[in-house]
Amino acid sequence: MRAVDVIRRKRDGGELIDDEVRAFVAGATDGSWPDYQVSALLMAIVWRGLTEGETVVLTNAMVMSGERLDLSEFGGTPVDKHSTGGVGDKLSLIIAPLVAACGGLVPMMSGRGLGHTGGTLDKLESIPGFTTQLSLPEMRAVLKKTRCVLIGQTREIAPADRKLYSLRDVTGTVESIPLICGSILSKKIAEGIGGLVLDVKVGSGAFMKTREDARQLATWLVRIAERNGVRTEAILTPMNTPLGRAVGNANEVAESIETLKGRGPKEIEELSLLFAARMLVLAGIAAGEADGLSKAGDALSSGRALESFAAIIEAQRGDPRVIDDPGRLPQPAAQEHWTATADGVISAMEAELVGRAAVALGAGRDRADAAVDAAAGITILAPVGARVRRGEPVALLACSESSRIAGAKALFGEAVQIGTHVTAPEPLVIDRVSGTTPH
Repeated sequence: MRAVDVIRRKRDGGELIDDEVRAFVAGATDGSWPDYQVSALLMAIVWRGLTEGETVVLTNAMVMSGERLDLSEFGGTPVDKHSTGGVGDKLSLIIAPLVAACGGLVPMMSGRGLGHTGGTLDKLESIPGFTTQLSLPEMRAVLKKTRCVLIGQTREIAPADRKLYSLRDVTGTVESIPLICGSILSKKIAEGIGGLVLDVKVGSGAFMKTREDARQLATWLVRIAERNGVRTEAILTPMNTPLGRAVGNANEVAESIETLKGRGPKEIEELSLLFAARMLVLAGIAAGEADGLSKAGDALSSGRALESFAAIIEAQRGDPRVIDDPGRLPQPAAQEHWTATADGVISAMEAELVGRAAVALGAGRDRADAAVDAAAGITILAPVGARVRRGEPVALLACSESSRIAGAKALFGEAVQIGTHVTAPEPLVIDRVSGTTPH
């Protein structure tokens, strides 16, 4: 079939047959479709959409463009968690060792930060020596040792996604729910998992700004994943303010370690335990959510989850001494406080602007090929709801180049509102979307 005929059919609002979807994915992967034709169909999809059926085929074709792992040798049901991205979102660093400490198998494939949202790989790579780029045999070896591996996408996993995403990023075709589903789920399904819990963020610092849009994305993700054979559920969580107190890379690792020691922010611990519990249910290790919360809570309070994280760090060539000595993490050369401009209460702290301030410090990237300063970041000293006096520190901004601080402080200042009162905090869980798995 000719690429131009497939493009025309979708341009005119037609539904593509399965072979046309597969031809598109194969052509993008092997180069038989030139970039201009791949981009043309991507734009047609953005404008005309895909049906659920088309998206199921698209996702499956992207999975089959590479290798789908078989992890049956390890026993049990492999499970994973994915976040749609936020500011200060270090939950994966806590959840993965928590689940592994409870006997779960967690082959977690993550991404890098782009724009104002952080990336799990960037955080992990701030640990001295830690490598997220493992071969499949190395990945299996780590899983055998620790029952958890934290890696980036390999060459063998969903190569179609790497090609399609690189074009979507430069052709204005990112904002499409079917294409988002194909991108996220193809990598997760190819990992060989049997269960997936999705953290769909909602709010100013999230990709989805409204509950309606977030629920629509969550519903599509759950349906597409389940139709590709993976038991899936989604939890909608707020992202109007940063999650926790640390925004960056090394400082988020330090906060994750503190949480694993039972000393982290309450909301970080509660969400981590909830997501771990749901993963344990999907893995068949917990009989229900209450049982999962009990098992995860015991792994946290006993120190087994912390030991699990140390073992993962060591297995992936990192320095496990950071667990007891966070000073071994990258340290900033320059830092300054942002201080309160008036007496009052911190009534708001807009997540996207805080994320942009962190990027201005060097903690994130505006381009996919930009470098990241592992030591850069923001530590929030007075969170939303805290009472402050004029001149008191609200946050500590840190980086390796002092010239970056002024611009970051200006952005952070736009994010903070100081008033006379604060509205009631949002619930940690806004909504849930389930497939076939009971609560």
